[in-house]
Amino acid sequence: MNIAQYSMERKTTSWMLFLILLIGGLVALTQLGRLEDPKFTIKQAMVITPYPGASAQQVEEEVTYKLENAIQELSYVDHVKSISKPGLSQITVEMKSIYREEHLHQIWDELRRKINDTKGQLPPGTSEPIIRDDFADVYGVMMAITGPDYSYKDIEHYADFLRRELVLVDGVGKVTLAGEQQEQVVVEVSRSRLANFGVPPSRIAGLLQTQNAVANAGRVTVDQEALRIATSGEFANVEDMAKLVISNPGAEQRIYLRDVATIYRETKDIPDHVVRYNGKASLWLALSFADNVNVVEVGERLQKRMDELEYAKPIGMSVDRIYDQPHQVENSVNDFLLNLVEAVAIVIIALLLTMGFRSGLLIGTVLLLTVLGTFIFMRLGDINLQRVSLGALIIALGMLVDNAIVIADGIMVGMRRGMSKVDAAVSVVKQNQWPLLGATVIGIIAFAPIGLSSDATGEFAGSLFWVLLISLLLSWVTALTLIPFLADRLYSAKDIGNSDEQDDVFSHPVYRGYKKMLAVCLRHRIISMLVMLVTLVAAVVGFGQAKQAFFPPSTTPLFYVDLWYPQGTDIRHTEQDSKRLEDYLLEKSEVTSVATTIGQGAPRFTLTYLVEKSYESYAQLLVRVEDKDVMDSLMRDIRQRIREEHPDVEDKLIRVEIGPATPAKIEARFSGPDIDTLRELSKKAQAILAEDSGAVNIRSDWRTPTKLLRPEYDEAAGRRAGITKEDVNNLLLANFVGRQIGIYRDGTDLLPIVQRAPAAERVDLDNWQELQIYSPAFDRFVPLAQVARSIDVVWEDPLILRRDRKRTLTVMADHDLLGEETAAQVFERVRPKLEAIDLPLGYELTWGGEHEAAGKAEKALFGALPLGFLVMFIITVLLFNSIRQAAVLWTTVPLSIIGVTVGLLLLDKPFGFMALLGFLSLSGMLIKNGVVLLEQVNAELDAGKEATQALSDAAVSRVRPVGMAAATTILGMIPLLFDDFFASMATVIMFGLGFATLLTLFVVPVMYAIVQRVPRP
Repeated sequence: MNIAQYSMERKTTSWMLFLILLIGGLVALTQLGRLEDPKFTIKQAMVITPYPGASAQQVEEEVTYKLENAIQELSYVDHVKSISKPGLSQITVEMKSIYREEHLHQIWDELRRKINDTKGQLPPGTSEPIIRDDFADVYGVMMAITGPDYSYKDIEHYADFLRRELVLVDGVGKVTLAGEQQEQVVVEVSRSRLANFGVPPSRIAGLLQTQNAVANAGRVTVDQEALRIATSGEFANVEDMAKLVISNPGAEQRIYLRDVATIYRETKDIPDHVVRYNGKASLWLALSFADNVNVVEVGERLQKRMDELEYAKPIGMSVDRIYDQPHQVENSVNDFLLNLVEAVAIVIIALLLTMGFRSGLLIGTVLLLTVLGTFIFMRLGDINLQRVSLGALIIALGMLVDNAIVIADGIMVGMRRGMSKVDAAVSVVKQNQWPLLGATVIGIIAFAPIGLSSDATGEFAGSLFWVLLISLLLSWVTALTLIPFLADRLYSAKDIGNSDEQDDVFSHPVYRGYKKMLAVCLRHRIISMLVMLVTLVAAVVGFGQAKQAFFPPSTTPLFYVDLWYPQGTDIRHTEQDSKRLEDYLLEKSEVTSVATTIGQGAPRFTLTYLVEKSYESYAQLLVRVEDKDVMDSLMRDIRQRIREEHPDVEDKLIRVEIGPATPAKIEARFSGPDIDTLRELSKKAQAILAEDSGAVNIRSDWRTPTKLLRPEYDEAAGRRAGITKEDVNNLLLANFVGRQIGIYRDGTDLLPIVQRAPAAERVDLDNWQELQIYSPAFDRFVPLAQVARSIDVVWEDPLILRRDRKRTLTVMADHDLLGEETAAQVFERVRPKLEAIDLPLGYELTWGGEHEAAGKAEKALFGALPLGFLVMFIITVLLFNSIRQAAVLWTTVPLSIIGVTVGLLLLDKPFGFMALLGFLSLSGMLIKNGVVLLEQVNAELDAGKEATQALSDAAVSRVRPVGMAAATTILGMIPLLFDDFFASMATVIMFGLGFATLLTLFVVPVMYAIVQRVPRP
C-alpha cells in the first residue's frame, strides 16, 4: 500500500499524528531549555605562580620557562601563552579544540600532575603554583552590591550571606565574589622606641609568629577519659596583641608591644582589584548556571529567592544587576521566536495569496506542524533554544515547504486531469518520494561539515546541523503523510476544476510566457550559457568588492571602554582617574549604568567576553545604555572626551561580540630571542599602522619599559655591621609598603599581620639615607647609607610575553568601530607592508586577531566541505543513475554567486560566517529544486514523449513548485533583514535564491539539453 493511500484511508492514525505534532510541539516548546548561546567549553586553564621580589626576566627564566616545558609535554596542548612580570608568572594553557567537556576533567588532572612534578625545580622563594581550570566559567548573572555608608567589610559580610543562600537555588552552579579588599592588622613599630628599650625588631616578628601559632599539645588519659591539651595565648582580638611582652629574656622590666607600636585593623593600602558601580564602591557577586537548565526559569527562581531575602538586606545597601543573562535570554529568544512566527505567517500568507485558500491553508498547516514537531525532537535530544538552534529553524523554514508544495501541487494537477484524490495523491507520492528524500538529504548534508566537525566550530554550531536534520526529515514525512490526508479533507473537484489536456492545465499566461522564453534559450543554448558565464565572471569580480567581516556585533545595549594608563601607573591613580570619566558618563541621560573594574577584567559574564589579566594600569568601564541606537553617538563623545581630558591614556571602545573575541582585530606577532630586537620590530610595525588612516588603537602587548629603583648594597660594610641584603629589602618593604610578619585569626578570616614604621618615621625617597636599619653587630640602629651606596634609577622590561615557549611581542590594532571599514579591509591593506619588514635570522612574523580566528573556523568548515559536497554529488548520481545529469545540477551552484554578489553590494552587507551558512543553505536549495525538475523530465520521457517536448513540459510543470518554494523562502527571510546577527545570511539567501530560481527554470533545462544533446525546438 502506498503511504499516501495509507494516510488517507487510516484516518485515525493520521489524526493521531496531527495531534501529536500539534499538542506535543506546543508542550515541548514550553519545556525546552533556553540559553543565550549554545553550550561551549572554553578549553583554557591558567597556571599562576608568585615569585616575590624577582624581575620579569628572572620570573621568565627561572619559573615560566620550566613550567612551560612541563606543560608542553602534554599531547593535548594547542598553545601555551605566558606573561612574566615582576613577582608573578601567568601561564595560559589552551587545549586543542577537538576536546570536549567530558575530556577536560582528565586533562586538567594530568596538567596538575605535570605542575606538581616540576615544583621541585623552581627556585627558593617561589610560592605554590595555582592552577585555575575554572578560568573559562561563564557567570551569567553579575550583581553589584553597594552601600555608601558601609565599609568594605560590612558589604562583604552581606555578600557572603547572599553567596551562601543563592548557591542553593536550583539551577545555580557556582557563586563567586569580585573586588574583595584584603583587610590586615597593622603593627606600626617605632624604631626610636625600640632603640630606647634595646629590643631588636626581629624579636617582634618572631613573637607574633610563635605566639599565635596553632600547634598540637597532645592529650592525656585520666580515668579512662581522653583529654585534649590546648595551650592558651592565642590572640582573641587586636587588643590582646598590644599586651604581648617583648622585653629581653631575664629582664626585670616588662615591655609590652603597645609600648613601642600602634596596632589597628585597616583595608590594604594597595588593592589588587577594585570594582565600582555607578561611581560607588562595591563588590560584585557573579553566578554561573548548572548544565542543561532553562536559564529563564532559573532567573525567576533567583529573583524569587532575592525577594525572600530582602529582610536581611541592611538599610542603605543596594543590589543591582550589571548583567542579567536570564532577562537577556528571554528577550533574545522571544525576538527569535517572533522572527520565526513572522516568517511562518509571511509564508502562509504568501501561500494563501498565490496557491489559493485551500492549498495555502493545507501547506501552511503542515509547515506549522513540522516546526512544532521539531520542538518535540529537540526536547528529546536535549537541544536548547538558543541563538544557533533558532537560527537553524529559520534557515530551514524555506526548505520545509518545498516538499509540501511539490506534493500538494502534484495532487492539484492530477485532480485537474480528472484523477481522483486518492489516485492523484498515490501517483505524485510514488513518483516523488525518493527524489524528495534524496533532495532533502542533500540539503541536510550541506550543513554536515559544520555540525559534525570535531573542531570548536562543531561544538558551537552543532545544534545547527541537528535541528536542520530533524526539521527537514520531518518535513519529508509530513509531506508524504499529512499533505495527502489533509488534501482529502480540503480539496474538492469543483474547487480545482477539471481538464484532461496538458496545455489546459498550464494555460495561464505566466506558463505560456515562460514556455516561449525557455524555447528561445533552448534554441540559442550556447549563447545563453556564455551570457551566464560572463555574468558569473563579473559577479566574482564584484564579490571582491563586498565587505568581509567574521561576525557581526551583538545588539545588546552594552559596550566596554578599555583604559590603559602608562605602564607602571599605581592602581590607586588608575582608580582615581578612571572615576573622572565614570562621573562624566553618569551625567549622560542615555546612560543607564556604569560598572567599572580596575586592575583586571570582570568575571566572564558572556561566552565572548575577554577577561583581561592583572595589570595595575588597566581599567574597564561597562557602559549600559537605554537604546542601542544611541551607542554610536555616545561612543564618539566618549572618545573625544578621553582625548581631551585623559591624554596619557590608551583607550579602546568595544562592542559586545557574538563571535570569538580577540584582544585586537589585527595582531602581528613577532617572535625571537632578543628583547631589544623585538621592540625595534614593534616600532617599525606600529609606524606602518599609524600611517594607515583606518587603523586605530595601535599598541604593543609588551607595553613600554618602566623605571626601577636599584639600591647599591655595599657588601663589605654590610658584613661589618652584620646587615644582609635581605635585611635591607625587609627595611625598604616595611618602610614603603609594610612587611607581613604573621597571621591573625578572626573566625573564618585569616588576616595578615603587617609591620611598618609609623607615618612620622616613614621617609620619602629623597631622604632614604635617613632610614634606620638595625645592626646586630653594633646592637643599635644605623643609617641605611652605611650599607647602601646609592639608589639608582634604571629601566626594565615590566612584561615579557611568550607564545609556545618563544618570546613573542604582539603589535595590535583595530579598525575604527565607528567608521565604515571592516577589520578585514584594513588588514588586507596593511598586511603586505608589515610582511615586507626585514626580519633578522631567527625571527618570524605570524598573524593573530580576527584573521586567525576566521582562518580556524574556515579551516574546520572547508576541511570537511569537500567530503560533504562529494557525498551530495554521489547522491545525485545515484538518484538519476547518470553522472551527466548530476553534473547539470551542480552547474547552478557556482552561478548562484551572481545573486549573492548583487545582494551584498546592494544592501551593503558584509560576507562573514553567517553569510557562509546562508550560502551552504542556498546550495542545498538549488540542488533540491534541480532534483525535482530532472525527476519530472525523466517521468515525462517515461510517458513516451520525445526529448524536446518532455524537457519543455517538465520545466513548465515545475514553475509553480519551484517559484512558490523560492517566493516563500525569500518572504520568510524578510524579518531577519532587521536582525544584525542574521542580516547578512538573509541577504545571501534572498538574493541568491531569487536568482537561483531563474537558474533552475532556465539554466538547468539548457544545460540538460546541451549535455543530453536534446534536439533544438
